[in-house]
Amino acid sequence: MASVIERLRNFLSESKRVLLVTRKPGMKEFKLAVKITGLGMILIGLIGMLIRIIGYFITGS
Repeated sequence: MASVIERLRNFLSESKRVLLVTRKPGMKEFKLAVKITGLGMILIGLIGMLIRIIGYFITGS
């Protein structure tokens, strides 16, 4: 039981340390993150569509 409490305390202290280091991104950094995320979503969608088209031509259905 003591190890569970110890692990919980360690987790909470690590979480507190991470939250103290984090900061709110500026508008420039936010826009860059949105662009990268959008490009990643488009790329994954295109790859999925390409796999679907190839599968359609291979199976014929």
